[in-house]
Amino acid sequence: MYTQQDLELLREKGISEDQIDTQLKYFAAGFPYLSIVAAASVGRGIMKVGKEEEKVYLDAWQDFLDSGKKVTKFVPASGAASRMFKDLFAFIDADYDVPTTPFEKEFFDRIQQFAFFGSLDETCRVLFAKDVETLCQEGRYKDVVSALLSPEGMDYGSMPKGLLLFHKYPEGNRTPVGEHLTEGTFYAKNKVGEVGVHFTVSAEHKEMFELLVAARKLNYEFKLGATFSVSYSIQKPSTDTIAADVHNEPFRNEDGSLLFRPGGHGALIENLNDINSDVIFIKNVDNVIPDRLKENEARYKRLLAGILVSMQQRTHAYLNLLESGEATTDELGEMLAFTENELCISHPGQFATEDELKKYLKVKFDRPFRVCGMVKNEGEPGGGPFITVNPDGTASLQILESSQIDKNDAAAMEAFRNGSHFNPVDVVCGVKCNQGNKYNLTKFVDRNTGFISQKSKNGKELKALELPGLWNGAMSNWNTIFVEVPISTFNPVKTVNDLLRPEHQ
Repeated sequence: MYTQQDLELLREKGISEDQIDTQLKYFAAGFPYLSIVAAASVGRGIMKVGKEEEKVYLDAWQDFLDSGKKVTKFVPASGAASRMFKDLFAFIDADYDVPTTPFEKEFFDRIQQFAFFGSLDETCRVLFAKDVETLCQEGRYKDVVSALLSPEGMDYGSMPKGLLLFHKYPEGNRTPVGEHLTEGTFYAKNKVGEVGVHFTVSAEHKEMFELLVAARKLNYEFKLGATFSVSYSIQKPSTDTIAADVHNEPFRNEDGSLLFRPGGHGALIENLNDINSDVIFIKNVDNVIPDRLKENEARYKRLLAGILVSMQQRTHAYLNLLESGEATTDELGEMLAFTENELCISHPGQFATEDELKKYLKVKFDRPFRVCGMVKNEGEPGGGPFITVNPDGTASLQILESSQIDKNDAAAMEAFRNGSHFNPVDVVCGVKCNQGNKYNLTKFVDRNTGFISQKSKNGKELKALELPGLWNGAMSNWNTIFVEVPISTFNPVKTVNDLLRPEHQ
């Protein structure tokens, strides 16, 4: 089935024939839908923290930072910004030359408010010997957009979001990379003043990230009274997935070679697994805000982290007691109540013996931990918090995307549509066991929660397979707590005009 050329490519990527065969089976059979018990809500799976509790958790996080443990901010930053500019690309291809749609009009009406305007103005002078204002007066709007997006200009159309100018500051405008470094000092600075930040980047842009950080790092450290430990990783070739044709056979390029595609953000569980930290914050690269709003947002990051370390300390204490063999019947009952009431894990039946209960509790306690911020659903895109049935028959908290839900299941679709909250990718992870050793995170992935999408290449239809999402199936077998946080903590930049929102000005 595989040619010598195929086998050499597999060896080069570190992919086995068994992996390919498994992926092809998924193309043929599809992924099973998840069984939904209910959408999570406040009082049923989502914590709402009162003022008194909040102080306890904030203090717990500060105590943790002061204890000398290692903390890292993990920022997936490899995606190109092309979708951010899709409306401007459409304008270049349109059969009209002046701004016509509401989006185009807003972009040009407020163009001077963008943090990148100064660079764009200078680029226009270099390319066309005229500034932005003059070009617009002459009706050359498409030249302005070309200066912004094209490789001959600023190349924003293919640059990663992390390297674009997002926010204005008197001392120099700032990219998301700069904002993430700054933000880290608000909640991830340890007792010696170090802030660890890890960016996942594409191979082609890694040097650009390194140069930007090198150019800014000393100034940031001096201004913020911190030292930054910045690291990078690239999505591993071994996490690429085979593409399939319409017959669920391997898709081949015109030269006969196999086509592989990146496995989606779920592949980053491998990158996350390589980070040796006690606690890891995960946040999307485009969800950043100017300094004037950071303290409010950071408070909720500290809150989530305080809940994480508090709950994880309890699970570790219970696990130590179980491993000692000295847990009493009452203590076992307390542990079971903790799994049900605090961790929202329900068990479908009765335990025949105490040994059976102990074994169950050990499995549930001895795994990674995550606390996820959830905001009220106001129409923003994103996965939602649900209570779902697991392969072992228990039910627990999961973050689901619409692709994981059976469209023909009326009850499931109703629950998805009526969910009160959604996931803004605001996650704090505890990745070490009660003995202080790092978990192998790849062992806690539900491999049956991937996704198949329809694509094309060179006019030929193909099927693409995405691995279980990083905060979906890749963390399916983690202990999970959902916490309500305000919508003010969620300020993504999905289109360039989002930078004109008050939160980004």
